[in-house]
Amino acid sequence: MKPLRKMISRYMNLVTLILISFLTIVIVYVQVADTHRQAYNDAVVTFQQIEHVLEENNAELAEISEEYSQTCLYNAEAIAYLIQDKPSVLDSVDELRRIAVFMEVDEIHIFDETGRIFAGTHPEYFDYTFDSGEQMVFFKPMLADKSLKLVQDIMPNTAEAKMMQYSALWSADEKFIVQVGMSPVNVMKATQKNELSYIFSLFRVNPEASYYAIDQASGEIVGSTDLGCVHKNIEAVGLSLSDITVQSKGFHATVNGQDSFCVFKPIGSSYIGRILTNRELYEWIMLNTVVLCSCLIIIAVVLMRAVTGYMNRYVVDDIYRINQKLHAIAAGNLDEVIDIHSSTELSELSGDINRMKKSLLDNSRKMSYVLSKTNLYIGVYEYNEHMRQVRFTEYVPQILGLTPERARELSCDYRAFGDFLSDLRSRPFADEANVYRLDERYIKAEEISESSNVFGVLIDVTEDTIKRLQIERERDYDHLTGLYNRGGLENFLASCFQKPEEMRESALVMIDADNLKVVNDTYGHEGGDAYLKQLAGLLGEFAPGHSIAARLGGDEFVLFLYRYQTRAALSDALTALEGLQNNSRARLNDELYVPLGFSFGYCMTERHTDYRALLKEADEKMYENKKFRKSGRDSR
Repeated sequence: MKPLRKMISRYMNLVTLILISFLTIVIVYVQVADTHRQAYNDAVVTFQQIEHVLEENNAELAEISEEYSQTCLYNAEAIAYLIQDKPSVLDSVDELRRIAVFMEVDEIHIFDETGRIFAGTHPEYFDYTFDSGEQMVFFKPMLADKSLKLVQDIMPNTAEAKMMQYSALWSADEKFIVQVGMSPVNVMKATQKNELSYIFSLFRVNPEASYYAIDQASGEIVGSTDLGCVHKNIEAVGLSLSDITVQSKGFHATVNGQDSFCVFKPIGSSYIGRILTNRELYEWIMLNTVVLCSCLIIIAVVLMRAVTGYMNRYVVDDIYRINQKLHAIAAGNLDEVIDIHSSTELSELSGDINRMKKSLLDNSRKMSYVLSKTNLYIGVYEYNEHMRQVRFTEYVPQILGLTPERARELSCDYRAFGDFLSDLRSRPFADEANVYRLDERYIKAEEISESSNVFGVLIDVTEDTIKRLQIERERDYDHLTGLYNRGGLENFLASCFQKPEEMRESALVMIDADNLKVVNDTYGHEGGDAYLKQLAGLLGEFAPGHSIAARLGGDEFVLFLYRYQTRAALSDALTALEGLQNNSRARLNDELYVPLGFSFGYCMTERHTDYRALLKEADEKMYENKKFRKSGRDSR
């Protein structure tokens, strides 16, 4: 190697020239790439805003449609009540029209039991039947099922083909059908908000960018900030569907005679695009490049003079750094690497020291290599009292969840590392030997000591442990309610009844949910599931510390009350349970609550050991309670 002073002087000039040239090329490339990326990101943000507006408009449309449908049905119910209360209005078109004005509806039609219009606000529709047109046929099933209440989607009516929404239901006495028609003005206004022409009007676009909406099938421009392009084919402005469909990250094209960068995205049945001219896109690149290169040259000149002028000082500093690393290695930090190649002398010295240190690390490297071939995360550590440094393989920090800073801190002090492991061993997991819980993970730790030397192994067994716990939970718990299932309950009861003295005063309670079929039929199985979850929550929270609850299946539950000091306290708990039978409500959704009722029967255990017989006896009492409560409701 050459002397250090000449080597730095010669290579500093060469490296500076190469670096500035390379950086100039990189700067230009990065600016072009960043400009493309920024243009693409700006387009993506705009597309997201358009999609967000469409989603909000769709949500508003759905909400208005649902509200309009409910209003239409409610109006039909109210008008049916008014007519049934005063049947004479059926003979007066004017009276029915006054009712229509009062109820804010457009049409009222009264059908007889054969499905023929015999009265209403529009005599011209009299004698129309449910077979008079496609729109009328929708309500024909009401002739066979008088319990139906139908609301029709917005569609053209039979007589005039104007957009209307109709609802119909039978009167309470089932003598006639009331049909109400409403003009869906608000719904139509909400529908118009989804038109692309309206969406474009919401954006205040920058003047250098243009926006286009192109029909995916025909290639026609259906909307644009450049109004002169609307209704033209995209080829007339310089675009093609092949580029739009293939170049999803953007492409260059000559649009309206100007070289431009284009980004398109399919939204609905259209391609929405943002187009920016190259002049606007690359406007600042040249100026930025000149400024940055000038700054680089100034910095390079200053650095060259500074490095050359203070070479002797830096050589001395390198020697000082070598001494510091040697002290660290002597203290036991074998991870230190001396990598000084600033001169021939320092390079040779660094190599000799590293080769000497390498022999001390061979065993650790071989161990890390062997452990890396397994499918488990296994870590090995070793330390002794004569050397504060702790040596461990690369997986130890990962297994113990140590940050790099914390790992370095513990590796420098064996006492702190030992305290950390002692804290880990203070949290044993279940009955498994040498397995401990660390946050959300499970670690197996074993250690041997010989004289002052300590050697240990750490294994991350989190995956196997979680799988086993998951299997146990799926085996013992009901997936809908989170309560014990039948198997889990039997395991728990079998364990308890093996030690009857620990149960003290206890009782087995069989519980059956009331009206689950009605809830399922009325609100669907989702409502039924919510009903069962509410009952499960009520039972799960009952008598904390003195009860466990289980779902046997369907609407059957078991509540085991135990560990009561006296029979009187247990009786009070059963009385409290009885108080919940008819005084609870179930929340099926944010706005719907229904009565929550249940029947139950119980049997005191009295230190019996056959819990199955007790469950059977409690089940019989529960059915007696259900019959009694049902007869009480029927009598009312």
